Amino acid sequence: MLDLPFLPFCIFLGGLGFMCVAFVSAWCQHWRGGFALDGGIEMFNWHPVLMVTGMVVLYGAAALVYRLPPAWSGPKLPWKVLHGALTLAAFSLAVLGLVAVFRFHNNRGTPNMYSLHSWLGLATVLLFSCQWLAGFSAFLLPWAPAWLRALYKPVHVFFGSTILMLSVASCVSGINEKLFFSLRNGTTEYKCLPAEAVFANTLGLLIILFGVLVLGALARPSWKRPDADSPDSCQPLLTAER
Repeated sequence: MLDLPFLPFCIFLGGLGFMCVAFVSAWCQHWRGGFALDGGIEMFNWHPVLMVTGMVVLYGAAALVYRLPPAWSGPKLPWKVLHGALTLAAFSLAVLGLVAVFRFHNNRGTPNMYSLHSWLGLATVLLFSCQWLAGFSAFLLPWAPAWLRALYKPVHVFFGSTILMLSVASCVSGINEKLFFSLRNGTTEYKCLPAEAVFANTLGLLIILFGVLVLGALARPSWKRPDADSPDSCQPLLTAER
């Protein structure tokens, strides 16, 4: 593997994440009619924007908190809090995204939870909620013993990467599903590859690239925090010294 410096990679990844959010916002604004809170189609447009922003970009940023060089030394507690806050923000946006799509479906009488995309997306959010609660209980609350935190840590890391992969799959399948529904009765069908299809397909590729690069960074041994953590690295939040 190429010996890439972390800082340029991080800057590139941040720019790529910004592009993902910009692309999904532009798609919904330019081709799908913009945004509203009235339960109509414009309210549905909040769903892809919030999901991409929360479950992919913010979640990916949270996963890389411990790869930042300043997190390699000194107290680990502030980085735990930052990681927990970013994942909580990602989860909050995901919940709002679900509210948007369920309200849109209910207002139009459209059935919920019938497609593979909806099953995969909801399963990902539910798994994410379990992951966050388990991580908060194990690493930030005082009742978890050190041996339990050490035992749970690799499980937490594994499911963290799994959730990111599921999030990327959910977003890409959602983009594809939306294009099929929106363009089948349009002036130009999806199979003819109109400009909207090219733009949205490009968005899907950007999301996949972002997810792959985050997973690659997580798997890179030279970018991991050294094992010799500071004395308070296993200290829970509520018993931390001030």
